[in-house]
Amino acid sequence: MPYQSKPLKPLKRFYRALIEIGFIIFLFYSNLLMGEFNRDSPHRVSLLAAMRDVVTWENFLIANISAMIGYGVFEFLRRSV
Repeated sequence: MPYQSKPLKPLKRFYRALIEIGFIIFLFYSNLLMGEFNRDSPHRVSLLAAMRDVVTWENFLIANISAMIGYGVFEFLRRSV
């Protein structure tokens, strides 16, 4: 029997989207932060200095745009599969 999902209430749909987009942004920033501490890094940096390098307006804009695209792709796949 195919899976029938119940329609979500608008506020619940908004919270779900907010949580999923927030999680994608978290993964984006954690990946950037891990890149600051790899073995090939020429100098040892502190966590605060690495955060200063990672948290910029450009990265925030990239994270939001890619999170929206990722959310759209996952919603499409969730509804079509």
